[in-house]
Amino acid sequence: MSFFKSIFNKENPQRTISNVNDLMVKDIIQINDSFALPTVLRGQQFQISAINSYEYEHKTETEWVLSGNDDSEIFLSLDVDDKTYLKFSLKIHHEDVETLFDLDQFSTIFDEPGEANLDRIDDNGHTSGWSDTQYQQSVFARVGYFHRKDHRTASLSPYEGNDAGEQFELYQLLNPEQTKGVEAEVWSDGDTDIFLTFYRETTDIVDMFPGS
Repeated sequence: MSFFKSIFNKENPQRTISNVNDLMVKDIIQINDSFALPTVLRGQQFQISAINSYEYEHKTETEWVLSGNDDSEIFLSLDVDDKTYLKFSLKIHHEDVETLFDLDQFSTIFDEPGEANLDRIDDNGHTSGWSDTQYQQSVFARVGYFHRKDHRTASLSPYEGNDAGEQFELYQLLNPEQTKGVEAEVWSDGDTDIFLTFYRETTDIVDMFPGS
């Protein structure tokens, strides 16, 4: 998919993007072509198709939904600590989890006190480049609320009360270098979404273009 033709046909767009946190719906990002990246990301262009918000007790995170050539569900957020990193997330399915891990071992991430360890068994075509050999649990049952809106431009409802977003519990594991992770979001109806996460320098986005 090439988004550049439609952009360059527009006359002198006034808006410029200098920071990842400035990205809006329809904007386009260009990822660098490093061989350290999974194939689905390497050298690719993505358009921002939606923006969501994850609200926790002490912070709110922006999530950009990425649309590109592949049908995989890829999400971008910022991991902000002493330094800011890009956090790419790939949604995986039950059969991917079965390939990657022993299911009995995987189930221990939901057991108290939240000190699970995971050993990878094997990758498949969907997860190749995203996973690592070992993980240790870092987050257990953190309560959050998911909003299908951009908290930077729209007010969120109070943390508790009516219309407070969709409640979930977050479980997270990281590899020893803290460059890759596994996350589970358990929703109030019992549904569970599993993601492989990949942390990279912000310079891996080599260009950003306004979509409108």
